[in-house]
Amino acid sequence: MQLRIVHTTGYEYDGAAKASYNEARLTPGTSAEQIVVHTRLDIAPTPWAYSYRDYFGTQVTAFEINEPHESLRVTSIATVHTNRATAAPPSLAWSEVLSPDVADAQCEYLATTDDLVAPPEELMLAVKEIASRASRPGNAAREICALVHEEITYMPGATDVLTPASVAWEQRAGVCQDLAHLVVGSLRALGIPARYVSGYLHPDKEPQAGVTVTGESHAWVEWWDAGWRGFDPTNDEPVGNRHVAIAAGRDYRDVRPLSGIYSGGVTSSMFVDVQITRLS
Repeated sequence: MQLRIVHTTGYEYDGAAKASYNEARLTPGTSAEQIVVHTRLDIAPTPWAYSYRDYFGTQVTAFEINEPHESLRVTSIATVHTNRATAAPPSLAWSEVLSPDVADAQCEYLATTDDLVAPPEELMLAVKEIASRASRPGNAAREICALVHEEITYMPGATDVLTPASVAWEQRAGVCQDLAHLVVGSLRALGIPARYVSGYLHPDKEPQAGVTVTGESHAWVEWWDAGWRGFDPTNDEPVGNRHVAIAAGRDYRDVRPLSGIYSGGVTSSMFVDVQITRLS
């Protein structure tokens, strides 16, 4: 499937900002499952900018604007061809996933102390029960995704980007990043390396070619099973051709689409618009 994504985001300042320093993680990367055909990042006002890959392999555009400006607008335009294989059955045994070699290689994706992903005690009781009867870690991971999907009602506005996973569980409501954080924390608590993935999802199950629809940024999870296995707990389905990955990291803070600081101005408000078109 070939998808064109136009993601426009930025800030409106209450009073002109004198300067701003930012990082954008809005550029899809080419992998075995998606090929980036074209990508472009437009920034207004025109900044000084440079690109690099961060520790987790995400392409980052760092830029600064050293002149007064009342707004900042960043538009990412990308055409991506996705060709994801059907999800394979679980591969590794518990002894293999919990081995010292895996723990050493994937240590960044095993930490549960961060409040964004730390699973609450009630959830962990259910997670440990699932693990006790699962023949392989991959089976446990799929069942944990189903549990979180069933328990958490998708409710835009119920949380913000830095809401701890425990709060979303307590109120049984949240958005895609909350479900991803809950699953990531639960898997890590069992010793299964897990990471948070950000990107886009075409909202239609059967997208029509040539039709542009309003989308949004999306989040899902990947766990280690002789390679990274992706699953979307918000929709309780494997990551497929409607998903386009941008970045992966320990939690949301590692993959923020746009982040930075500014001087001058009293307050700022963020705007986001995502348009997705299936091309073929």
